[in-house]
Amino acid sequence: MGLRPPKDLVEKVESRPYDVLSSDEARAEAEGNPMSLYHIIKPEIDFPEDTSEYDSRVYQRASENFSKFQQMRWLVQDEQEMYYIYAQTMQGRTQYGIVVAAAVEDYMNGVIKKHELTRRDKEEDRMRHVRVTNANMEPVFFAYPDNPVLDSLVARITQEVPEYDFVAPGDGFRHRLWLVDKAEDIRTVTQTFADIPCLYIADGHHRSAAAALVGDEKARQNPGHRGDEEYNYFMAVCFPAGQLTILDYNRVVKDLNGLSPADFLQALEARFEVTPKGATAYRPQQRHEFSLYLDGQWYALMLRPGQVDEDDPIGRLDVSISSRLILDELLGIKDLRSDKRIDFVGGLRGLDELSRRVDSGEMRMALALYPVSMQDIMDIADSGNIMPPKATWFEPKLRSGLVVHKLC
Repeated sequence: MGLRPPKDLVEKVESRPYDVLSSDEARAEAEGNPMSLYHIIKPEIDFPEDTSEYDSRVYQRASENFSKFQQMRWLVQDEQEMYYIYAQTMQGRTQYGIVVAAAVEDYMNGVIKKHELTRRDKEEDRMRHVRVTNANMEPVFFAYPDNPVLDSLVARITQEVPEYDFVAPGDGFRHRLWLVDKAEDIRTVTQTFADIPCLYIADGHHRSAAAALVGDEKARQNPGHRGDEEYNYFMAVCFPAGQLTILDYNRVVKDLNGLSPADFLQALEARFEVTPKGATAYRPQQRHEFSLYLDGQWYALMLRPGQVDEDDPIGRLDVSISSRLILDELLGIKDLRSDKRIDFVGGLRGLDELSRRVDSGEMRMALALYPVSMQDIMDIADSGNIMPPKATWFEPKLRSGLVVHKLC
């Protein structure tokens, strides 16, 4: 059973996910609003600005604030078990997800498939938060293979008036939620998901890992464990893969590794057909095409034939090609996770953000990539491999606070 804000308070409670904004940004967004979920998911905002978000007092405040939200009835427990349909509309396009309780066991045995590596420190941070609140405060973002039964059910229910309907100030996108509370519809969702062979983590690998690890931990610590306790599940929003939008995830680099601009462009010619495009921003039009911004000019870089093994599901990705043939081979950037000479810009910010950071002198050049597809992600997850770092940028992000899942 979900814990949700009353309809008239949802816009006070809802927030962006904890990991897409800084503590200062959360503090500013929550200013004057004691109902903001940031008081639970980023509780360092209740302390002086120099307080570490990993301070034990911060985690304890999350628990205290969660209790307060329930006492004040800013979050209210639903009276029955149900599913929810969550729709997000961005730039005229809508994707419809189903809010479910995903099984910890499915995560542990690989039925829920991953495509990114996780960092233990980030896992532990979220594990501490789940332990202290005894809840999944925020959902994770899953994809499933398109399914006509679920499509039909969602299409029918979303003809009704939604429980929530608002445009979020942080992203300008429309967010709606419907209740799936009829017994027959609940059975249909449950039975259909039981027949789907696997789910894919689209966004939220650290939250998924933390939720599953805490659930497994609770099972091992409970001598009377039965398998049906709430801690055996964690909250996810599952979207049909065909509806998801993956944006480009672009790169900006501080220097040319000692090369002059002319030498750098000449070196690129060995692997790419380099075509000047002028001062107007140029976006890659197809796989294996890249856009370079350097000295006020845009260039199209089209990979020459024979440079990549198209049967290699990872090596054929444009993020892999750019990392290997440009960032590593020419610029000496070998570890995207740790090298301080490179930064990353999500596609929602647009190509103008790339040129701005280069024109300001902060960066020397920018590289825009054609986005990966959901099929790429599923193929790699199915093969048991891991996507290269900084490969995917999903938009819109899930809003937090529409539904909370308690573990007891």
